[in-house]
Amino acid sequence: AIRMMQDKEAPSYHSPGVPPTAPAPPGDVHSPLDPYLEHCTDGALPAVLSGIKRIYREKILPLEEMYSFDYFHTPYLRDSDFDAKPQILLLGQYSVGKTSFIQWLLGRPFPGQMIGPEPTTDRFIAVMHGAEDLIIPGSALSIQADMPFRAVDKFGTTFLNKFQASLCNVPTTQHLTLIDTPGVLSGEKQRIGRSYDFIQVIEWFASRADMILLLFDAHKLDISDEFKAVIEILKGQDDKIRVVLNKADTISTQELMRVYGAMMWSLGKVVKTPEVMRVFVGSFWDQPLQNTEMQALFDAEKRDLLSDLAMLPRHAAVRKVNELVKRARLAKTHAYIMGHLRNELPSVFGKKKKQMEMAANLKEEFIKVHRAYNLPPATSPTSTGSVTGW
Repeated sequence: AIRMMQDKEAPSYHSPGVPPTAPAPPGDVHSPLDPYLEHCTDGALPAVLSGIKRIYREKILPLEEMYSFDYFHTPYLRDSDFDAKPQILLLGQYSVGKTSFIQWLLGRPFPGQMIGPEPTTDRFIAVMHGAEDLIIPGSALSIQADMPFRAVDKFGTTFLNKFQASLCNVPTTQHLTLIDTPGVLSGEKQRIGRSYDFIQVIEWFASRADMILLLFDAHKLDISDEFKAVIEILKGQDDKIRVVLNKADTISTQELMRVYGAMMWSLGKVVKTPEVMRVFVGSFWDQPLQNTEMQALFDAEKRDLLSDLAMLPRHAAVRKVNELVKRARLAKTHAYIMGHLRNELPSVFGKKKKQMEMAANLKEEFIKVHRAYNLPPATSPTSTGSVTGW
């Protein structure tokens, strides 16, 4: 199957019931992001990638393997994870414009996309670069060595059936990978509507994303329980998060002021941070504005957002190093905790009883480790949100 996908004459994989998207001639594709992506390649990236791969293999990976880091946190990294293009993860409730946003950035539809007022996107879609339009199923992605999705097989076959890559040959995907997600559910649907652990999948993608876009509809500002859980799982990724208030051209200027205030009030109850997140206001799709009263504001917001997105490939080397440093610190803290717990166990009798005592008081054990090794409180599993694995 992999050889077929790498073959130039390979047939396209398409979702059942979804007609293949006709590829647009390269000269007819005009993305609003194209002018911002000119000369955006980071010249230092190849040398940096070679260095951090060597450091990870020689210094960090042996430590992770010794203390089973992948069981408690995230799987081991492969070369494809380092080589991956910057990823943008789009999150939001259904029909807030996530898929239309991606189409606007690409300048054309992508294979397998579905847009409508009802919940249409029922799967995770990684929009990536390819020589031709192609849909690769999740099961094939999880075994393809040159794709950064080898670790998703831990979420099971049910998730793999709801995951795919849509390849298209447009300038934007040469520099960025866009991750479209299913709309967040509300009410009883969020309990019975998923056949896989949606929150854990979001956490995995968020940890690897270079930017996370939270999209809100100007007419739907309520935050459901599942969306609240999604936002809370992003704790520790605050520097990646941007908020997009979409479809703002469908309301008047006075209503926009009230909607903006209501959205920030709702977010303030969920996002526990003293910093104010960057918010982009506008109508991010390829249709003309319905209300032109605030056209100057919307145009300025689009320029700011496009400039922010174009910075991702330009500063890719710095972010790769930053992510590796964060992982190294987490692995070091994990090793300290595992070593402390192992040393606390009796050598012969009473191991089971001691294990149960420490499991019931993990937070106290974490405090002992931080005092013993003079670690900053922010590295604790209780502060990073990873204590659930313990």
